[in-house]
This record gives sequence, structure tokens and C-alpha cells, in this order.
Amino acid sequence: MTMTKPNPPTQSYPAPSAVLELLKPITWFPPMWAFACGVVSSGIPIAANWTIALLGVLLAGPLVCAMSQAINDWYDREVDAINEPQRPIPSGRVPGLWGLYIAGIWSVLSLMVAALLGTWVLVATVVALVLAWAYSAPPFRLKRNGWWGNAACGFSYEGIAWVTGAAAMLGGNLPRIEVLAIAGLYSIGAHGIMTLNDFKAIKGDSEMGIRSLPVSLGADRAALVACIIMIAPQLVVIALLLSWNAIIPAAIVVVFVIGQLALMRRFLRAPIEKAIWYSGFGVPLFVFGMMACAFALRGLPGS
Repeated sequence: MTMTKPNPPTQSYPAPSAVLELLKPITWFPPMWAFACGVVSSGIPIAANWTIALLGVLLAGPLVCAMSQAINDWYDREVDAINEPQRPIPSGRVPGLWGLYIAGIWSVLSLMVAALLGTWVLVATVVALVLAWAYSAPPFRLKRNGWWGNAACGFSYEGIAWVTGAAAMLGGNLPRIEVLAIAGLYSIGAHGIMTLNDFKAIKGDSEMGIRSLPVSLGADRAALVACIIMIAPQLVVIALLLSWNAIIPAAIVVVFVIGQLALMRRFLRAPIEKAIWYSGFGVPLFVFGMMACAFALRGLPGS
């Protein structure tokens, strides 16, 4: 097998624009949204704690998520040289060890901010950072297995961020069991969302021995598995909302699920070509349902 090597560095220090590109602001939205869901589900008025909410959103997106992008690109630099050679590290715009340095600096900054927000926020941040490093870095490199890697991402991007948001508003205390249950279910569903990202890298992943689900199962089976994993937890969410007598939020989630199912039919007919399309149109329905649940949790007795 002939391996394409990253381009040699062309400068000693990365330009700010290259660092920003490495940190991938477009990826910050999911954990920031999940954190916001946690804030809403806590039942604590945002106006009374807006500085905490703002600091937490900064922690979830521009710090923890951005760090995960940097460390992932650093350890994926040879794969990216095949799939996306224009990225900051393989192109040489983030030269030398700077990708690794940035990931380390952002990890420390994340812990410093988390420590300001309470014990459980710090614990959740430590878990998220450990998973981010384990996902990308040896010896674990969870991303080599589509089941474990996507579980780590889904848990970090949705569940941990949601619980962190609620804990931050609760003075660092652990949220109620109902909040933990909904956050956990959406974490499972996020496993399927993570699979969507793997369809664009089948060639490079296959060459580098990364067993993403599209590589190990084939595109058609992986697409079907992703759809099932996205939909099944939402059906449990609907059942829980109905059991809590949250009829209107349950109906809203039902509508969003129906919309996802309609879009999935088109995705399943051409998963490689339509994975990005479904990410743009189907995934928003998934995350809108999260916020509907957050408001439902806010309105439950005892919240």
C-alpha cells in the first residue's frame, strides 16, 4: 500500500486563520445546543444565571469540542492527506507539532473553565476530555472501531454536554434522573448521526484500517443501522414523555420523527451520495426534538 504523506511545513507558526480552521467552528453547534438543552431542562431561569450559561456554552463548543477537533486532526493527518489534503495540518499551514500543542493548551483551558462551574461540571469535562483523547490517540484510538468511536462521540457531544448544562445551572449538582434519562437516550441516537460523517471518508478509512461502520458493514447496511439507532431512542423518549403526561412535547417529537423517517427513505436509496444531505435536513429535526424535551423537563413537577 502506498501511503500519501502530509506536505512538509512551510512556516514555523500557524496563522490565526489556520488555527481557527483546525478548531472547526462549524462542529461546535451540537455540543453547544446540547448544553443549552441542559440549561433549559434544569428549570433554573437563565436570566438569573446568564453568566454561567454563557461560560458553559463557551466550554462546550469553543473549548472542549474545538479541542477534540484539533486532536482528531493531529492523529488523522495521514488519513487526511488522502481524503482532504487541503486541511490545515496535512497542508502544512499548521506546521510541526502545533496541532498537538493546541490540543493540549485547549484541554488545560477547558479544565480551568469547568472548575469555575462546579464539581459535576468538572467531572463531566474530565470525562469528555478523556473520551476525546481516547477517540483519536493511541493506544485506544476508539475511532478505529465504528461502534466504540461513534459511541464516544455521541456520548460526549450530546449526553455529557446536556448534563453539564443542567449541572452548571444547578450550582454544580447532579441533575434529576429524568434529565439524565433523556440526555442518555439522545446520546444513543447521536451514535447514528456520527455514522453519517463516516460516509465521506470510506476510501481513506479503508486504506488506513479504520473500521468505520460504512467500511465494516458496507454503505447500505451502515445506513440502515444508523437510521435505526437514530430513531429507536426517540421512540423511547416519546414513551417517557407520555408517561410524564407531557402530551404536547411528545406530539412535537412524534412530528419530528415522522419527518426524519420521510427523509431517511431518500437517504437509504443512496447513502454515500445523500449522507451530507441528510445531515443538513434530517439531523436538525433530531436536535429540535431535544429542545422540545428540554422544555418538557423544565415543566415537570419538582423541576
